[in-house]
Amino acid sequence: MGKRVLLGMSGGVDSSVSAVILKEQGYEVIGATMKLHNCIDENNNEINSYIDDAKKVCEQLNIEHHVMDLKEEFNKYVIQNFIESYKNATTPNPCVQCNKYLKFGEFYKKAIELNCDYIATGHYVKVEYSEKYEQYVLKMADERNKDQSYFLYGISKEILPKLIFPLKNINNKNDARIIAKENMLQVAEKKESQEICFIDNNDYGSFLEKNMDKLPKKGNIVLKTGEVVGKHRGLIYYTIGQRKGLGISYKYPLYVVDIDSKNNQVIVGEEKDLYKNKLSADNVNFLLNIDKTNPIKVKAKVRFRAEPKEA
Repeated sequence: MGKRVLLGMSGGVDSSVSAVILKEQGYEVIGATMKLHNCIDENNNEINSYIDDAKKVCEQLNIEHHVMDLKEEFNKYVIQNFIESYKNATTPNPCVQCNKYLKFGEFYKKAIELNCDYIATGHYVKVEYSEKYEQYVLKMADERNKDQSYFLYGISKEILPKLIFPLKNINNKNDARIIAKENMLQVAEKKESQEICFIDNNDYGSFLEKNMDKLPKKGNIVLKTGEVVGKHRGLIYYTIGQRKGLGISYKYPLYVVDIDSKNNQVIVGEEKDLYKNKLSADNVNFLLNIDKTNPIKVKAKVRFRAEPKEA
């Protein structure tokens, strides 16, 4: 085969196993780790263990390794978007931004620079050629609980033919760990991180307070009728659908049903008040060449773990 692939390596199990699979398939693999932000320990020392882990795996597999310093780009496209979204009373998804601009944006530029034919990552998702649409398409992974296509909706459709996802036939993390152990990779038992990578202890509130130009103001929690039922700590701490952490005792369970940034209010109601039969979406990105002037039947979901519904 002999094709060159630039593989994004985070120092974790998934990307390390991806390197093994690509090599077995005959690709010339080049590993690259993106340095996106400064990781600091309690003594204010920089932590680069994820880079060290990726480098060790590359040495073990005898493949070339690069470190890409993308801290400036990460701050611009991900961190600032994260902060501005909360300022505007919306809940951001930093992984979507990172995938769009960095993992499948700046990373692809690096692949071209290194004369690579493809880029690859350890995402659980598929890219295949569709006879129906006569183009490459992004598809959900077979194992729905691991599927990560949701986070990739924003990438450019032009790069789809250049993408390889080596884990597309791996059904779960345990299978990936088995491959890692069989190849004696030192990351085989490494824990999986579910937290936002640039926020310590998943405390996004403290992060926002430190990085916003002004502290969030306290205000009222109100029912749709306008009745005040409590006080909020600042709009950044609340998201639509939230039930826990409201600090309100009421005659029925209350959920956040809206956030009114103009009046600095959190609006709450019953569970039934959450349900809608319409929504509007911005930043829509079509990965298919389809007629967008006519109505389209789709399956949609508003959260990663939600079940897709007809729309």
